[in-house]
Amino acid sequence: MLLAKHFGCSRFIYNHFLKEKQEHYLKHKKTLNFNNCSSALTLFKKQKEVEWLNEVNAQCLVATLKNLETAFGKFFKKISRFPKFKSKKNQNSFTCYQYVNLIDKTHIRLIKFFEGIKFINHREIKGKIKHATISLESSGKYYISILTEQSKPLPLPKTNKSIGLDLGIKDFIVTSEGQRFQNPKYTKKYEKKLRQKHKALSRKQKGSKRRNLARTKLARIHEKITNSRENLQHQISKSLVSKYDLIAVENLNVKGMMKNRCLSKSISDVGWGVFITKLKYKANWYGKEVQVIERFYPSSKTCNKCLHIKESLSLNERTWTCEKCNTFHDRDINAAKNILMRAETIKSSGTDDYRHGVGIRPKISKEIGGTDVEVSKKMQKRKYLLKPSP
Repeated sequence: MLLAKHFGCSRFIYNHFLKEKQEHYLKHKKTLNFNNCSSALTLFKKQKEVEWLNEVNAQCLVATLKNLETAFGKFFKKISRFPKFKSKKNQNSFTCYQYVNLIDKTHIRLIKFFEGIKFINHREIKGKIKHATISLESSGKYYISILTEQSKPLPLPKTNKSIGLDLGIKDFIVTSEGQRFQNPKYTKKYEKKLRQKHKALSRKQKGSKRRNLARTKLARIHEKITNSRENLQHQISKSLVSKYDLIAVENLNVKGMMKNRCLSKSISDVGWGVFITKLKYKANWYGKEVQVIERFYPSSKTCNKCLHIKESLSLNERTWTCEKCNTFHDRDINAAKNILMRAETIKSSGTDDYRHGVGIRPKISKEIGGTDVEVSKKMQKRKYLLKPSP
């Protein structure tokens, strides 16, 4: 299959030039940049041993070098770890940057795929297509992610309302208005099925077709959990951005909290970090504001009436009474109200020092929706299910 050839060639080029960069650095104490690798790729493809590289779209090979350069850039900025060699057992993908055209509503044409590839068009593709990435997930499904450039949407009408959000595990979100968004706990919901599929997988012989089938069934349950969580977060974030002009959240140390072995599974299942990211870029699109308060602000221990701070408050105490003004508090609602008050104080002060607890208007990368609030265009990526011919 032509798709498999593209996956294999992209993986081969990534691993080859990753090794070249490592060896070059050990010899010369200098790294190869993208231009060096791109020139070397042109000469490398002319060798008889790798003449099969010419059977695939040349753009996807150059895009692989760009991905490798990005991986090294993130490593040097201490955002991610050192790049690893790719395996065919993991997710396979390739990217095309030019000549990505729609034939009709259900077919898309890429270089080397002249007859087009059928896909399920669940949502209209708007704007100018910048590039497309085809991937094979561990569930055995093919997807195409299309990045388009669109005009920035008009700001939503101002409501002159503000809200504070307290993120939790028992309830996904508790607002300063007392509204609660339940935590569906998708991993726990499918825990029995996951356990059954893991057992079935462990009984299969390695390398057999039945083991691969069992692995695919397990991967599809994980995919179901991920899609359910993503759908819920998109719905809640869009609803909040539509109703409120200012949304206050707390800067949570998710990475540090994940080290708690008693809560790590529940924290990873709820997905706080991904939700806040969605909230920020949607607020960016529609002219709203997300205010982030400092990490160590005692929002749960502070009385929102008299600002008295309770010295000790354990996690199992869901309600408490203020010793100073005798006000009865629900722990989560009180925290949400304090987060909102702190955010409004920060906003009125006009300072921009995040270390002192200041939240700023989000600046989101082009990959997820524009570089700044004032930009006139946005970049939006949509994912569609492919139906490749055998």
